[in-house]
Parts: sequence; C-alpha cells; structure tokens
Amino acid sequence: MVSVSAPAPKRRRAARGSGEQLREEILDAATDLLLETGHSKAVAIRAVAQRVGVTSPSIYLHFADKDALLDAVCARYFEQLDEEMQRVATEASSTIEVLRAQGLAYVRFARRTPELYRIATMGEGRPDSDVDMTLASSAFVHMRATIERLMDEGVYPRGDSTAAALELWTAAHGVAALLIAKPYLPWGDAEEFTDRVLRSICSGHIAIGFIGADLEPGAAIEKLAKLKELEEQPDE
Repeated sequence: MVSVSAPAPKRRRAARGSGEQLREEILDAATDLLLETGHSKAVAIRAVAQRVGVTSPSIYLHFADKDALLDAVCARYFEQLDEEMQRVATEASSTIEVLRAQGLAYVRFARRTPELYRIATMGEGRPDSDVDMTLASSAFVHMRATIERLMDEGVYPRGDSTAAALELWTAAHGVAALLIAKPYLPWGDAEEFTDRVLRSICSGHIAIGFIGADLEPGAAIEKLAKLKELEEQPDE
C-alpha cells in the first residue's frame, strides 16, 4: 500500500485543454486514498496533490475545498451505480424481474466497494451537496420507473409510486448497510438474504393488490388464508 504521505513523482505540465483529464486524475487519487484508508479524514488536499504529482493550488482550481472534492468522488461513484442499474434492467425477462435485479444490483454494488458506500451514504450530509441528487437519480428514479410499469401492468396496485420506491430503496440500503457494518452476524449467503428481504417487500405490495391496503394484519391473514383454501380445493 502506498503511504498517504509518500511523495509522488513530479507530474509533467498538462497540455492545453487537458483540465478535464487532471480533474479525473484528482478524483482517481482521492478515491484510491478513500479505499486505502477507509476514512474521509485521510483525504487531505495535500495528500491528493502528492498522489497526483501536482501542487495543492492545482487541486483548488477544480474543487473549492475538500468537501467539494469528496462530493465529486461520491457523485462519480453513484454515476457508476446508475450504469449498473441500467445494465441489469436490459437483462431481465420481465418487469418484476427488472425490479428484483435492480434491488440486488444496488446491494451488490455497495458490498463491492464498502468504504466508498459507507462514506457516500452514511457520512454527514451538506445542504449544498449534489451527492443525494446523484444517488436519487441512480437508484430511486430507476426503481420508481419500474414500479410504475408494474402498476400499469396490474402487478402492483395503483398508488403512490414514489412511496413504494422509497420503501424498496430503504430496504436495499438497510440490507447493504448492515451487511457492510455487521458482516459477522449470521446472514448466511448474502445474496440469498438480500433476495429474501427484497422479495418480501415486493410480494407484500402484490398481495395488497389482492386483499386491499386498509385491512388490519389479522384480517389480512384471514383473507389470505381463505384465498389459499380456495386455491387448494380440487377442481370439480
């Protein structure tokens, strides 16, 4: 592992018009430091500058301060999640399988880079940060669009697609956060555990479409039991 304080070789002067390339190199260096240390406190502007091979003022030409740099790192991270959510949607065979794949992809993505996920979603937020907006576009919007298609198909009951998407997103984030923070708990196979939790949320919405959303839990159980009895009756 490269030491945070280790001097980097002096970077050649960038060619005219290559400011975007330098910005990406800065983001790469900050990301590497986050992954190596697992903590945002280790990502000092000076350390990033040393890693890239530039002076600290060169960093400030692209990012106003350390918070702005970390925001950009997290936003780029969620742009990669956005690509993953779109990819799995193209591989699913039905709309309900798209929703399942999106939830699994979200948790899988978080577990693949737990340090970044922890910093991006469980760190202190700032009112002017664009991280939440980027995360919302990468996960929430995709899930909501899929739920709206399920409502159009009659699989999900008509209702507030925003609330339904937030419920699924909350479950996915909760699973991801606990698998990352408490890996020693008896989860069993993480992928299977994730699938069971997310399927329970989806199945609950589908069941509500059949029995009604206003029933108390006891009445809902009775109605489901009657539906099961009818299904098990032999055909005459």
